[in-house]
Amino acid sequence: MSSEMLPAFIETSDVERKNNLNENQEESQKPSSGEGFKSISKRQMKKLMKQKQWEEQRELRKQRRKEKRKRKKLERQCQLESNSDGNDRKRIRRDVVQSTLRLIIDCSFDDLMVLKDIKKLHKQIQRCYAENRRALHPVQFYLTSHGGQLKKNMDENDKGWVNWKDIHIKPEHYSELIKKEDLIYLTSDSPNILKELDESKAYVIGGLVDHNHHKGLTYKQASDYGIEHAQLPLGNFVKMNSRKVLAVNHVFEIILEYLEARDWQEAFFTILPQRKGAVPTEKACESSSHDKKSPNVEGGLDSDSSEEEYSRNELDSVHEEEKQDEENNTESTVNSVPH
Repeated sequence: MSSEMLPAFIETSDVERKNNLNENQEESQKPSSGEGFKSISKRQMKKLMKQKQWEEQRELRKQRRKEKRKRKKLERQCQLESNSDGNDRKRIRRDVVQSTLRLIIDCSFDDLMVLKDIKKLHKQIQRCYAENRRALHPVQFYLTSHGGQLKKNMDENDKGWVNWKDIHIKPEHYSELIKKEDLIYLTSDSPNILKELDESKAYVIGGLVDHNHHKGLTYKQASDYGIEHAQLPLGNFVKMNSRKVLAVNHVFEIILEYLEARDWQEAFFTILPQRKGAVPTEKACESSSHDKKSPNVEGGLDSDSSEEEYSRNELDSVHEEEKQDEENNTESTVNSVPH
């Protein structure tokens, strides 16, 4: 190397060495890959990963639920087709005898319930509707004073209610729709014990889920309106170990069962859930039970019962039956009854 080129080479080497030092300093100032996550624990990291995975699979889960509903619908259709090409269904529908009895769920207590109880009442009403559609002696079903939180909840969670058949859903109070002399309010505080059902009458069930916060309210309302009132003869036939209260759908179903069996005891023991520990009154007396207190049969109070949670699948099956009936050109099971 010539003496002329030596200073230039030395100068170039110094520049490169300075650049390398600067780069090393910058690298040392950068946080390591692990240092950036020191504030997040492994458990938190796992949660974040699971959350991300859950979000990514949202559409997949939605698709699976859709396929499951389609599969169940297909299974129901196959079962219907296997019933002798629908002959059995036609025979069953012809055996239905419409009752002239009017059964009303009074929804005028909307402002006395929180949203949680409104949702429970909605579930009970769904069950009443489905059971009435399947009954051998369906009643004239009324929902009165329909509005407020209940209507809003039904609009948001069950838009299909607007297509319900064989039911009179009215915003008016029942006293505006039915003659006073035809009304009988079913309330546990009434001193009158119902012995039998008069199918020319309209029976009112209080649509109230209140956990006993408003005792005597329905009895007071019936008295204020000057209409008849009575309680189901539960105490004459049944002794229960649990709370002596019935949900709206229990009262509704007991009446449907009585119209078919014409036997109160059979109706009670067919409908009452096993968890209530119901036994005939004579057996209760034999076991030295002397509690003579009149049981509460006011609608809507048994809000803790799992019976209230009527499954969407069962309600859907009712709609499927309705569609099948239309395809078979069968007549509707409900005739309008004049007020």
